[in-house]
Amino acid sequence: MSELTLQAKELDAADTLAPVRSRFLLDDVVYLDGNSLGALPAHVPDRIADVVRREWGELRIRSWQESGWWTAPERIGDRIAPLIGAAPGQVVVGDSTSVNVFKAVVAAARMAGEDRTEILVDAGTFPTDGYIAESAARLTGHTLRAVTPAEVPDALGPRTAAVLLNHVDYRTGRLHDLPSLTAAIHAAGALAVWDLCHSAGALPVGLDAHGVDLAVGCTYKYLNGGPGSPAFLYVRRELQPRFDSPLPGWNSHVEPFGMKPSYDPAPGAVRGRVGTPDILSMLSLEAALEVWEGVGIDAVRVKSLALTDFFLSCVAHHAGDRVESVTPAAHGERGSQVSLRCENAGDVMKRLIEAGVVGDFRPPDVLRFGFTPLYTSFAEAERAARVLGAVLG
Repeated sequence: MSELTLQAKELDAADTLAPVRSRFLLDDVVYLDGNSLGALPAHVPDRIADVVRREWGELRIRSWQESGWWTAPERIGDRIAPLIGAAPGQVVVGDSTSVNVFKAVVAAARMAGEDRTEILVDAGTFPTDGYIAESAARLTGHTLRAVTPAEVPDALGPRTAAVLLNHVDYRTGRLHDLPSLTAAIHAAGALAVWDLCHSAGALPVGLDAHGVDLAVGCTYKYLNGGPGSPAFLYVRRELQPRFDSPLPGWNSHVEPFGMKPSYDPAPGAVRGRVGTPDILSMLSLEAALEVWEGVGIDAVRVKSLALTDFFLSCVAHHAGDRVESVTPAAHGERGSQVSLRCENAGDVMKRLIEAGVVGDFRPPDVLRFGFTPLYTSFAEAERAARVLGAVLG
């Protein structure tokens, strides 16, 4: 047994989160792509079978009330809230991340006031956020300027209405400084909108503590909600009375069944709703969130950093200078993934997957490995690095 293999065994034996792994359906594959699609919690299939056969098949329309379908968006939002540092009543689940980015950016631009005519967007953002921000700016008559997060403090000014930033860079895994950037945005009189897709469920966010205005995130990555599971929208409580959604659907009306021709928004986080919820996906997510029972996000962060530290050490041993880490070494700047640059990265990832190590590839030359502390072991981290070294030859 090699020294690294022995070290992995010792780390797994001391891991307080190790028992949580049994809550998922896993196999012998080393699955390091939870930053794209989380693994399936073991109890979800039976829960969804009951939803389909009993709640839909037997109760049918009665399930909107008797099975709690109607209140699911807020109920599940309150379940996500502690994982992102939010008190109840500020998170609603529904629609896609893209739709929620649109709601948040347009609403932020409207709340900022007519004299603020510029929106800033993260220059390295996931493309959809950029597309949506551009459209939102066009629709609201604002100009859009792309800047890196590091450039935000100097780019802010009296014309800035809102700033859309990613908490963790999807390519490199870099964790941006949400507290200081939010404070700088507020000092300039603008609103902060954060995309939490690569941090929700992976590390503490502290939305309430840091006064974030609006935030969005997907639930199919570290929250394991399933492919295409609905996203979430956070609206800070103090802003909710002013939140003017650009998509005023009947589900967010104060009297949704009043069928009135004029729109009168409901109070609270309900304002973030639009149309009829996707109940099957919604309830899959709700069931998946049960794996968090007894698990604190701080403990997840501790293991995440330990896993990525150990993986980087193993990569250095097994792959040497044949790869270059583009993920920051500093804990305060690292999310829960490791991105490595190498030649022929696309082919390398194909060969890794064939060898039972699943990560993903981002053009032109980046290998991404996502570490989900709820089910990733240290032995898997060592095995992944060892297989990487073998594939690189």
